[in-house]
Amino acid sequence: MRGWREPERACMVGRFQPPHKGHLKAMLDILAEFEELVVVVGSAQLSHELDNPFTAGERMVMLRLALSEAGVPPERYWLVPVPDAPMHVAWVPIVLSYCPRFKVVFSNEPLTRRLFEEAGFDVRPIPFYERETYSATEVRRRMLAGEEWRELVPPAVARYIEAIGGVERLRALAKTDKPAGASS
Repeated sequence: MRGWREPERACMVGRFQPPHKGHLKAMLDILAEFEELVVVVGSAQLSHELDNPFTAGERMVMLRLALSEAGVPPERYWLVPVPDAPMHVAWVPIVLSYCPRFKVVFSNEPLTRRLFEEAGFDVRPIPFYERETYSATEVRRRMLAGEEWRELVPPAVARYIEAIGGVERLRALAKTDKPAGASS
């Protein structure tokens, strides 16, 4: 296409179970450096589990709401659900087939970093923002414990989780989930 150029685009990989203020800060920091951001919503096939309570669609809505609330125009980001691969070596080609082209990958997950590095990508760490406070694990822990969790997520995400009964879902999952191999 004449007069068109590929935007400077980065990729951030995460499960976003749920998206929290640390995720949003990282996305805003990346968008301060790059024209566009591809947000890979990983493990897209998983939901209704203690560690993965939300569906890919719900996570994408939460991310869109958080970015919109932060004033990020939708043309600056792509939300792409990507399922896990049957073999680790196949995952990067799957991601690349789902996403627009990007030059840099942001991830802190060791396997994700290794796979993209082996594929020749510039892989950078996501700077943690108050990691001891802002983590999806902590959000879910607080939800289960009946503690204040809304302060850890963008306000629009909290409203959405409440609207879909996300806390009640997580608590119901905690009552029914059994470790692998456990008998009933």
